[in-house]
Amino acid sequence: MRNNTSDYPLYIGLMSGTSLDGVDGVLVASPPDGSASGLTLASAHIPFSASARAELMALQFPGENEIHREAMAANMLVQHYAACVDELLALTDQTPQSIRGIGVHGQTIRHRPESGYTRQTNNPALLAELTGIDVVADFRSRDIAAGGQGAPLVPAFHQALFASTTEARVVANIGGMSNISVLGSDGRVIGFDTGPGNVLMDAWVALHHGKSYDTAGAWAAGGHEVDALLNTLRSEDFFALPPPKSTGRDLFDAAWLAAKLAPFPMLQPCDVQATLAAFTATTLADAIADHGQNAKAVYVCGGGAYNTHLMQRLRQALVSRKQGAAVYTTEALGVSPNHVEALAFAWLAHRHVLRQPGNLPSVTGAKGLRILGALYPA
Repeated sequence: MRNNTSDYPLYIGLMSGTSLDGVDGVLVASPPDGSASGLTLASAHIPFSASARAELMALQFPGENEIHREAMAANMLVQHYAACVDELLALTDQTPQSIRGIGVHGQTIRHRPESGYTRQTNNPALLAELTGIDVVADFRSRDIAAGGQGAPLVPAFHQALFASTTEARVVANIGGMSNISVLGSDGRVIGFDTGPGNVLMDAWVALHHGKSYDTAGAWAAGGHEVDALLNTLRSEDFFALPPPKSTGRDLFDAAWLAAKLAPFPMLQPCDVQATLAAFTATTLADAIADHGQNAKAVYVCGGGAYNTHLMQRLRQALVSRKQGAAVYTTEALGVSPNHVEALAFAWLAHRHVLRQPGNLPSVTGAKGLRILGALYPA
C-alpha cells in the first residue's frame, strides 16, 4: 500500500476468542474504500485474570443466575476492551476523536445456528461510553437471521487481504477452534470450521499442569499418539457434515473429551496431549485435502501458529494425504498470526460504516450478502 495514509480513517479491532487468553487489539489506518490493505499502527494484548477466565468459561454452560452473571461478566469484559483501547491510543498518541470506530466481536458463550441464534457476551454501549468512540458489535446475528451459520466470518477478510490471482491458497486459523478459508485464484472462496483448535489441548494441560497452554507443544511432543483414541475422537459426527458448518464449545468441551477418554482409563496424560494435537492437525488436514486440493500454500494464523509441534504435525498430516501445499504462518504474507482476527473486526467495522457487506454466503450459507453489525454511537 502507499506510504501516505494521512487521509485513511483509523479503526480499532478487538478480539477475545475461544481460547480465553485475553483481548487482542489493533489500531489500523484503513483505506477509505473499505479494502483490507490497511496499515497496522499498533497492537496490544490485555490478558484475562484467572478469575475472569473462569467466569467466562463457566458461562459456556447453563448455570444458576446466569443472566445476571452474564451481564456482570460483560461489564468486566468491556473493562478489558477499554484498557486495550487506552493502550492502543497511548502507543500511537491518538485521541478518541481521531478514531472512526471500534469493531469488537465479544466473547462467544453460545453458538447455536441450528436454533437460529448466537450469543456473544458484550456491552458495546458501555464500551462506547468508556472510550468516547463509536462501537460496532454483534456481527454474527445478521448472517444467522439470513439463514447462515454466522461463522466463520474471517474468510471474507482472508479473501480481501490474502487472495492471489496466480495461486490457490488456504488460510487456516487455529484459535480455540479451527477454521479454513480456501481462496481460489479465480476468486471463489470456501470456508468453514474444521473442529477443535487449541481448546482441548489447553483444557488438558490446565488440568494436569495448571498452565493456560502447552508452550510450543513441548508436552505433546514428549508423548506418543494413541491410534485408538485418535480414531474415537475423529468419529464425532461433526466431521462428516458438509460445509457450511460451524462449531464451538457447545460441542467440543471438557465433558465431551471426558466421555471420549472413558474407555481409555490407563493412558498417560502426555500421550493424551500428543493425541489431542494429532486430532487438531489431522482434522484440519482432512478439510484442506478435501476442499483445497489445488492450494499451493497453507498460511496459519491464530495461537496455533506458535505451537511448533502442532505445525509440524499438520505438515506431516498433509503429506500423508498427498496434499503438497507448503505450510507457513501468515507472517510470510506480512501479517502477524495473532493480529489477523482483530484486524478482521476492524475491517468489518469499517465495512459497516460504509454500508458494505461483510459476509460470504458461500461460506456461511446465508441467503445473500448482508451488512453485519450494530452501531453504538459515542
